[in-house]
Amino acid sequence: MPTYEYRCVTCDLRFEVERRMGTLREELCPECGSTSKRVFSPVGVAFKGSGFHNTDYRERPKAETKPSEAPSKCDAAGAGGACSGCPAASA
Repeated sequence: MPTYEYRCVTCDLRFEVERRMGTLREELCPECGSTSKRVFSPVGVAFKGSGFHNTDYRERPKAETKPSEAPSKCDAAGAGGACSGCPAASA
């Protein structure tokens, strides 16, 4: 069960209470019996180094678009002839 920290509104005493998550019961101060407020503290996590943001969310390099190097079909190449710009003409 998680431990929650509370602070008394009257005597400023800080105390911890172990209880289930989602319980909305009001906690009373063990010293004076007054109401108390829950204390929220920062979590103990520190992200060091280059960080996940730089590696996971960086902009991807764009692939260069190259013209297709595959020879195109030429109607004249199948008939034994070839046009002037046909890759089959050099074969």
